[in-house]
Amino acid sequence: MKELLLEIITPAKAAYAGSILSVTVPGEMGNFQVLFNHAPIMSSLEVGKIKIKDAEGKELEFFTGGGTIEVLNNKVTVLAESFESKEEIDMERAEKSAQRAKERMSGKNRNDIDLLRAQASLNRALNRIKFKNSA
Repeated sequence: MKELLLEIITPAKAAYAGSILSVTVPGEMGNFQVLFNHAPIMSSLEVGKIKIKDAEGKELEFFTGGGTIEVLNNKVTVLAESFESKEEIDMERAEKSAQRAKERMSGKNRNDIDLLRAQASLNRALNRIKFKNSA
């Protein structure tokens, strides 16, 4: 099978680089898969799961907090807000983040907060928890 080059970069680090057979990402309109000779595309990514099938056929799963993807000439570049394996997710931190966001959204000083930012924080925290708990 023919391979693609995948590079995933976060604000903190170059998170992944290597040859792959496919990658599935959480696009704005739903998940989509990129294979060899995929048409050029640039898209936003939502909070969710990135699935990579590496050059040896091993399947890897990671959590992302969103970002962008570019596919061009069998090179896939992902600029991700975050990129974590299940082992890297701190459950206690995710649960505390979800609780803080819920408190901000339901509190009496609700007008003093950025509601969209609190909702986004809650969404990321709940998705991290869901991803960590998935089989």
